[in-house]
Amino acid sequence: MRKYEVMYILRSDLDQDAIKAEVEATKAIFTSNDSKVLDVKEWGLRELAYEIQHNRKGYYVVMNVEATKEAVNEFNRIAGYSEKIIRHIVVADGE
Repeated sequence: MRKYEVMYILRSDLDQDAIKAEVEATKAIFTSNDSKVLDVKEWGLRELAYEIQHNRKGYYVVMNVEATKEAVNEFNRIAGYSEKIIRHIVVADGE
């Protein structure tokens, strides 16, 4: 397993319960695929540099995970069609 940094941006119109549920669902993607969530940082609501899907603000979440390739692929698949996630990226840790 490799270490990855996962960053995603949630729509700004989600309430706190929806945000909490989405963060937990994202963590579950990794834990259910034989991976570990090492750290979760919620950066909160921030102004976007440019409009994404008619959103000027987004709720940023950064996760550090130790994950299998299958878990990363599953996250990318789900984030790609999720209406709550407006942008995501997974970067392999340089260790």
